[in-house]
Amino acid sequence: MNILIIEDDVKILEYIKNGFTQNGFNVDTAHNGNEALSKLLRKTYNAAVIDLMLPEIDGLTILETVRKKSVKTPVIILSAKNKVDEIIGGLKAGGDDYLTKPFVFSELLERVRSLIRRTNNYSLLNDNSNIVNFGQIVINTHKMEVKRNDNPIKLLPKEYNLLIYLINNRERVLSKTLIMEEIWGYNFDPQTNVVDVLICRLRNKIDKPFEKNYIHTIKGLGYVLKE
Repeated sequence: MNILIIEDDVKILEYIKNGFTQNGFNVDTAHNGNEALSKLLRKTYNAAVIDLMLPEIDGLTILETVRKKSVKTPVIILSAKNKVDEIIGGLKAGGDDYLTKPFVFSELLERVRSLIRRTNNYSLLNDNSNIVNFGQIVINTHKMEVKRNDNPIKLLPKEYNLLIYLINNRERVLSKTLIMEEIWGYNFDPQTNVVDVLICRLRNKIDKPFEKNYIHTIKGLGYVLKE
């Protein structure tokens, strides 16, 4: 997942960057408003974290500008401004969530993950009247029905959630840690093989009966869904 961190305080920026990198994100950074605006306009991110008090262009102006240009990147505001009217102003300008400083990184991480999940789920549920396609796979997200080549495939809840997660992140290599956190939360030892077992079960239903495989193992890195 690609995320942009916009923060002019170098120490805070490095702290946030290291935290997201250690949790499997690809992190870009911006130290001022001009740099942030340029990156948001020319590159697509899964999410962005933005401070409001920035040199050159302030955070509110950046948000208003990118929203006027139809940039839909989910944005969480991270700011020392903590008055109710300031928070409301940030959300009205185009922020999707607001977290005040000082903050705990674990809360920021979970808010960003939640923001990305909500955005992905909204996109799926509004895509062609609840119909999601990937190659020969067709999913009715409203009825939770899965078909491949018009053949109904019965998936257990975690198998279904994994398939949706893979399709949301098609063409991206997903580590076992990312899959584990998305499907199970934090309740499992990272050394467990539950991810491998779930992938195997999904493969047996989605790939094995057909000539073409969609789920691929990238040795030492994880799994990817691609044609």
